[in-house]
Amino acid sequence: MKFTDGFWHTRPGVDAQYAAEAYDIEARDDADGGRLVVLAPTRVVTGRGDTLNRALLTVTLSSPLEGVVKVRIEHHRGARTTPGFDLLGAEPGHGVAVAGPSGGTLETGPLRARVSPGDPWDLTFEADGTVLTRSGHKSIGYVTLSPDAPVAADPAGVAGVTTTGRAPSSAYLHNQLCLGVGELVYGLGERFGPLVKNGQSVDIWNADGGTSSEQAYKNVPFYLTNRGYGVLVNHPEHVSFEVGSEAVEQVQFSVPGEALEYLVVYGPTPAQVLERYTALTGRPAKVPAWSYGLWLSTSFTTDYDEATVNRFIDGMAERDLPLSVFHFDTFWMRDFSWTDFEWDPRVFPDPEGMLARLHERGLKVSAWLNPYIAQRGALFDEASAAGYLVRRPDGSVWQWDRWQAGMGLVDFTNPAARDWYQDKVRALLAQGVDTIKTDFGERVPTDVVWHDGSDPGAMHNWYTQLYNEAVFEVLKEVRGEGDAVVFARSATVGGHRLPVHWGGDNSSSFESMAESLRGGLSLTLSGFSFWSHDIGGFEGKPDPAVFKRWVAFGLMSSHSRLHGSQNYRVPWAFDDDSAREADGQDAVSVTRRFTRLKLELMPYLYQAGVEAHERGVPVMRAMALEFPGDPAVEYLDRQYLLGRDLLVAPVFSAEGDVTYYLPAGTWTNLLTGESAGGGWRTERHDFSSLPLWVREDAVLVTGPGAERPDYDYADDPLVTVYPGTADRTVAVTHPETGEVTTVAVVRSDGGATVTASPAVPFRARLAGGETVEASGGTAEVRA
Repeated sequence: MKFTDGFWHTRPGVDAQYAAEAYDIEARDDADGGRLVVLAPTRVVTGRGDTLNRALLTVTLSSPLEGVVKVRIEHHRGARTTPGFDLLGAEPGHGVAVAGPSGGTLETGPLRARVSPGDPWDLTFEADGTVLTRSGHKSIGYVTLSPDAPVAADPAGVAGVTTTGRAPSSAYLHNQLCLGVGELVYGLGERFGPLVKNGQSVDIWNADGGTSSEQAYKNVPFYLTNRGYGVLVNHPEHVSFEVGSEAVEQVQFSVPGEALEYLVVYGPTPAQVLERYTALTGRPAKVPAWSYGLWLSTSFTTDYDEATVNRFIDGMAERDLPLSVFHFDTFWMRDFSWTDFEWDPRVFPDPEGMLARLHERGLKVSAWLNPYIAQRGALFDEASAAGYLVRRPDGSVWQWDRWQAGMGLVDFTNPAARDWYQDKVRALLAQGVDTIKTDFGERVPTDVVWHDGSDPGAMHNWYTQLYNEAVFEVLKEVRGEGDAVVFARSATVGGHRLPVHWGGDNSSSFESMAESLRGGLSLTLSGFSFWSHDIGGFEGKPDPAVFKRWVAFGLMSSHSRLHGSQNYRVPWAFDDDSAREADGQDAVSVTRRFTRLKLELMPYLYQAGVEAHERGVPVMRAMALEFPGDPAVEYLDRQYLLGRDLLVAPVFSAEGDVTYYLPAGTWTNLLTGESAGGGWRTERHDFSSLPLWVREDAVLVTGPGAERPDYDYADDPLVTVYPGTADRTVAVTHPETGEVTTVAVVRSDGGATVTASPAVPFRARLAGGETVEASGGTAEVRA
């Protein structure tokens, strides 16, 4: 939200009072740890008269976790404020506060916050003797607006709130943190524009805007920079960011109301920032191995019944296309009835029997849900009478006709409504459903009253967390820890604990394929570890070239789903008479190739998921996350790392032309065995290929010939040792028992010794060399 008119002036109708000095700095210590409490008047106090008729801001610094400084700025402390996000990892006892004539400091691990006394206002964050960022002159502002102020203050006009009737706030607090020369900002949720956020205005307000707009389904008020720190603005309500787009030397963030709270999270590397951030906000659940396999959907508005489902599954089996999950989209329920949890009896007269038959074929089953209750459905009257639906201020049920006719919205702030909805999910799982696609959750009104009295503005973004938590909790209860997974569209801070998320409604084009990747990388730079997208695009029918290129990209993502809107997404629907299976260029062959490749890579990919669960480092990693300090990677948004050791550069053209970058070191092409050094490369690939490179020093454990994703990864795996000089130990985790086998590689001139512990049969080779059988858990491999 922009309040200024150039560098010197505010916009008409805007009154801004800025923290002018640190008038009083006090160090306090209690059971929660050290705190600095700073009084910041909005005028330099030169005499007693300057203390009158002026706003006073209170700035409190504390540390909820080592390496994290929390800053809370308050104007009127008695005003009602919204609670922040769930900081599950917060611990007491962090932070050492000191105050004296030279100012105040708060130290927490390697991070120090320093407040200079007097004027101008100066709050500096530093680590290891280096200044990370600073809140300086005119950076903290208490802003009031006149009714006619030309400022976009209402989220209804800013970021697509789904209902009108909420008056804009008249008071805001903003803070600015300086951007150094060459400093770049990433994150702020799943955003489909440029990966680097410098120069952008970003509104944190969940909206159903598709992937081709500035709106986002997953808004996360957290960003990280290439200077070794991240910032979480601890507000679930509307947060406006101006990333060098108003004050070009600053990141500005503002919230309505009387308080603003943000946390500075130190790294020093981007990956370590995410580790510390997820230690504070919670780590993602471990996802089941079967979820990494290929998902096939009925698609959205297509006609289908059990015969159609069986035709698809039979077609996949006949074409040797491994399938892990079958998804029933919206019309498993009757039209005009979503969500009533009842299978449409006209097309699914025996749902329990059908689901059992699908299980007999080795498939998991996914079903679509949303948090809206249509008026036609039998549940509407039940939920309305019980007070389970969100109500308007006059006591009537909030309803509208967008999406489902006369729909209401489940009030998850009501414990009884939450229990009621969860019982419906339990019944669905009892029928044989294994996982839930939790669609929507963005269309949340603000002209309503919530059961627990929550602020409607704060509930707009926070609602998705309550919705997804309610469903995930039941999945975990029924299926057990490690076997629960949702397929969610909307999210905010904390949503990363509830994987998996997919990118929403994209289009069937190369441009939309590229924007989907940008959104995914932006999301993973915001603390989310697992991400998927609709292969081929959701809207429209992709031409064969788009579909086949997208298949390769989709199967080299953490999770892979074939899904569309008005067209089925079975691969043979994208082959014509000119497609020849013999040369591997048809859609079926391409799908088979990359599905089987992903299954072979499952020991490696599953371990990357375990690492995400344990450390909060994403499976799909932007180049800037993995190679900090390399200026060539800072803007790259058309390639990524899949886990630590695989570099993927999707092809975004029918002809197969692609330009990408290999960082310094020796890289080995996984598909061809070619070796190359770092630098830019321009190539042309057929449909059966894409740039897929293995990093120097990698040790890759794979399962050649795998037929499904959830096999015993330590049962006769292949260990491939790639060029490099460093010894390396990697882990292989059994997807069901959790038993860990370690594979240690000790290099020597011309070869390496590979040892498995505990000793298991395996095969090993140097990349490009001969394969040898291990003896007693050890293998010697030579060039």
